[in-house]
Amino acid sequence: MIIAACPAGGTIHNVIGWMHHAPRWTVVSVCAIAAVLLFVGASAHVTDLLSRGLYPYDWAPTWLNLYWSSLALFDTLAAVLLIWGKRRGSDLACTIMATDLAANWYAVYSIQHSSLALQPGLQRLAVFAALVLGTAPFIRRHLTN
Repeated sequence: MIIAACPAGGTIHNVIGWMHHAPRWTVVSVCAIAAVLLFVGASAHVTDLLSRGLYPYDWAPTWLNLYWSSLALFDTLAAVLLIWGKRRGSDLACTIMATDLAANWYAVYSIQHSSLALQPGLQRLAVFAALVLGTAPFIRRHLTN
């Protein structure tokens, strides 16, 4: 057993114990919030596809356009899997958030020569990525294969 001081006054054992015993309502809430936000992202990508086609951003390279367009499918799939309580939903959501954050960060800094402070969309994406990536270890073990 590992016992170490935590800033909140507990022990590592207590924190790890909480991960194993997260209340069901917490797991359901996190999955529901993530699913709703993934559906919001999917709807934005579907709208882009329907209004501007497979390459909606003329300023972005082809690979980036194709990646963002693919999120119409992958965001939806991750949301549905989370609603069904599947681990694959959490895993896919983590993959999407990590890669989407990296892609958007690249677009903002390297292509648009902007910054996080000037991009509220990137700020929202970073917060959502933190939510998904930060809660995944707590909820994943409560989901089914």
